[in-house]
Order: sequence, then structure tokens, then C-alpha cells
Amino acid sequence: MEKLIRGLHHFQNHIFSSYQELFERLAEGQSPEAMFITCSDSRIDPALITQTAPGDLFVLRLGGNFVPPYGVSGGESATIEYAVSFLGVKDIIVCGHSHCGAMEILLHPERFSGYPAIQVWLTHVEAIRRVMQNYADRPEEVRQAIAVKENVLLQLENLKTHPTVSAAVAAGTLHLHAWVYEFEKGKVLAFDPEEGQFLPLRKPREEF
Repeated sequence: MEKLIRGLHHFQNHIFSSYQELFERLAEGQSPEAMFITCSDSRIDPALITQTAPGDLFVLRLGGNFVPPYGVSGGESATIEYAVSFLGVKDIIVCGHSHCGAMEILLHPERFSGYPAIQVWLTHVEAIRRVMQNYADRPEEVRQAIAVKENVLLQLENLKTHPTVSAAVAAGTLHLHAWVYEFEKGKVLAFDPEEGQFLPLRKPREEF
């Protein structure tokens, strides 16, 4: 806690003044262009990855960047609905990451048998567990990397079950993206539907 408190005071005394005008403007309301759904993992920082400022991203974080299908009660569904219906975000990014602890749970559920909440979570990723049986002969590191990608794609499909999301996608006002962040390399892979695989995320065309 001492580290956190020292950091807070440093922010208040040395950093806040340079952001004060921005925060005063944000006090009047927010209008983020994108929603960023990612893992709770302490090694992942959406603002650092995307180099965005307060007010730019509407962030939802939870273990394994899990998006519950519509009808599963929880704050996640309400957060998604608010982002799409009230804030009018134009893009939703589901971002998994390398070395994800949730994928270790998925691949080795026997190690976490004494944790009831984790066991409930595993029921929602049963489809991935079945897929991963096809890779039983692969090295552990390879299996985890595959699981991360399969999980992101599953969560994107879960996202589409939400009526507000599906309606906005159909209307062309919302676009969905599947990313995987390899934090030890600083590299982001994005799923390309045409290629059917994750590829390095390219710069916007105008920046070439």
C-alpha cells in the first residue's frame, strides 16, 4: 500500500495539474470511441498499449477477458449495454494476452478443483476445452498460445449474442475486433476474418 499511496501523492502534486483541464472537461461527460475488454492481469495496461488518454477508452476488465453470453446475469452485460446504447462506442476490442493465468486454469482444471467460482467460470469455456483436446501433443507454451486465441474468438461470439451489440453491428455503427497482446514482445496480433488467422496489427493506411 505504501507504494500506491506514494504514487497517489506524486500524481496529485506533480501530474494532475497538466491534466486538470482535461479532467474538468470530462466532468461534463464522456464520449469514448471504443470499448476495450481485456483481462484483469496486472501486466496489461490498455492505456499504455494504445497510448490513449483518460476519456478515450471505456474499459471492462475481468479474468480471462471473459464476455458472458446474453442472459447470464452480471455487471458485464450491463456494462456492455451501457457502452453501446448510451455512450455509442464505435468499436469494441476483445484483447487477450500471452501467459494468461486463465488459460492455465482452462488447460489444467484439476489444479483448481478447490475453487468453486473458478469451476463455474470453466463451464463457460467448455467449447475451448474441447478444441484444445486436438492439441494435446503440442508443447505447453504452444497450447497456451492457441488457447489464448481461441478464447478471444469465443468471447467475440459471446459478445454478438447481446441484442444491443448485434443490432449496432447490423446497422454498421459498431465494429468488433479480436486482439492478442504479446506483452513480452510489445506486439499485438489482430484476427483477420479473410485470412482466418491472427496477424500483426498494421498501422492505419494514412500513416504509411
